[in-house]
Amino acid sequence: LFYFTSFCQDAPPEAALMPGETVVREGRAAILFPNANEVFYNPVQEFNRDLTCAVITEFARETLAQKGVRVVVPGERERVVVCVSENKESTDGQVVKDEEEDGLASISVGEQCQQGLRILEGLAASGLRSVRFALEVPGIRSITANDFSARAASLIARNANFNKVSHLLQASQRDASMLMYESRGRKERYDVIDLDPYGSPSPFLDAAVQAVGDGGLLCITCTDMAVMAGNSGETCYSKYGSVSIKAKFCHEMALRIILHSLDQRAAVYQRYIEPLLSVSVDFYIRVFIKVHTGQATVKNSASKQALVYNCIGCGTFHLQRMGKRTNQGKSMKYSAATGPPVQENCQHCGQKHQLGGPIWAEQLHDVPFVQKVLSAVSSNPTRFGTSKRIEGVLSMVTEELQDVPLYYTLDHLSSTVHCNTPSMLQFRSALLHAGHRVSLSHACKNAVKTDAPSRVMWDLVRCWEKINPVKRERLSETSPAFHILSTEPLLQACFDLREDANPQSRRRHLTRFQENPQANWGPKARAKAGGGLSSGLEDRRKRFQNKRKLQITDSAQLKNFPCKKFRKGTCTHGEECCFSHELEQPGTEEKVD
Repeated sequence: LFYFTSFCQDAPPEAALMPGETVVREGRAAILFPNANEVFYNPVQEFNRDLTCAVITEFARETLAQKGVRVVVPGERERVVVCVSENKESTDGQVVKDEEEDGLASISVGEQCQQGLRILEGLAASGLRSVRFALEVPGIRSITANDFSARAASLIARNANFNKVSHLLQASQRDASMLMYESRGRKERYDVIDLDPYGSPSPFLDAAVQAVGDGGLLCITCTDMAVMAGNSGETCYSKYGSVSIKAKFCHEMALRIILHSLDQRAAVYQRYIEPLLSVSVDFYIRVFIKVHTGQATVKNSASKQALVYNCIGCGTFHLQRMGKRTNQGKSMKYSAATGPPVQENCQHCGQKHQLGGPIWAEQLHDVPFVQKVLSAVSSNPTRFGTSKRIEGVLSMVTEELQDVPLYYTLDHLSSTVHCNTPSMLQFRSALLHAGHRVSLSHACKNAVKTDAPSRVMWDLVRCWEKINPVKRERLSETSPAFHILSTEPLLQACFDLREDANPQSRRRHLTRFQENPQANWGPKARAKAGGGLSSGLEDRRKRFQNKRKLQITDSAQLKNFPCKKFRKGTCTHGEECCFSHELEQPGTEEKVD
């Protein structure tokens, strides 16, 4: 599926452009850039912005309905709430009729609603996201598009005028954290706060959980996936209060790490979170959560978090809850959790465990809410350029087992014992025959999310190996494969295909795991505050490829590399320095959307 910018017939004419300016169009928005050579636009993030518009629209629909206001989206037909069931051949649907909203005042896109949402985009850059909110999301009272850069704030104001949304959108030049801290009062809080930083959002989370209203919506993006996926567990702990580990379930664990961090910060202020939608796509993760206030509910926070014991040999994992709660009639008793859930060595392969977390161990999504967003997108497929992908991802989200944290991957299970890999349908069928539930995960193509205990998982692998035997004599006696295959299975697996093993999203051939439509499909380099862009990622890769392996003997080639001491202001060689003093001087970087 290819999608880039989408042309908008209602966008302002380009006749109003100043000399040298250029326009980038996405959705209904047309964004100005002062110079064609300074355009920083990443089509990968179009899915992010489309999904955000869809979620905020549904949030506005629910919020304003309580105030007697009905939002109207152009092109939206009668909606069918999609209810996916693994036990049925077809998808169930419940028609949401407009008669239920008779008598409500209507508000359309572009109209200011005095009872509507107050939205803050803390790191707005060019203002593309905020302009799209103003043009595509109904039920808005005001939008504050903030950026610390004076140049960015000026560009935001210019784009607001260019798109004729100045009555809804105001530009702001403030430190994002200070702006949110000053909005902690109940009357000043925002209904929606969107944070999409370049890198980690951790510096802004404490202010965000205070500045959003009771029942308000937080939309958070994390692009520091190397840290959250286990490459630097100590850095992850310093930013999010959780240790990430390298494991096959790292992308879902990243979602649970950011949710843990948000819930922990909110609990300080007697607040708690309610995840609406949490997705891991492309090179980033995106979470949509509601924030509520309630001292009694905050007491449940410890029992919602868990440590992760992950075997370094076979990848078997176990969760250890941080707290325990017991229902005693009308009251709840809270106590310390007991553990650990594992022995010193793994019971399957004899290897050690690594400890990660704490992570959020509750549901990642509010399935009824996701079904409403899905039905709205499906009934209006021309609204977004990435509607097909949104439909595919959200369909998978509704199919996931909500009460089962983390997952195994089928290729890792088979590679651990060095046997060939069964098909996904065969393995899912075997789990269903054994009486367990199973689902895929939107975060990984080969994921097996199941409530079956680890003993059952390895019994299925042992049964498959008996059908497709490996050469035991080649296995080391200390290897995980030798230990696992030395144990006879207690379960007799049946790999006969079952019809309900094939999920609805796969039967309908939805766009579930999109292939990259072009080379270098991912994040872009930071932009420069002084104008222009940093060196392209592709140029950087070529310049620094094999830098450590191939020692440079020609001193003239060293001019292709920046001087680290010059960046710090400590280089004393001047023009005689063998390294370059011209590439990406320090202190000139900022995030541009």
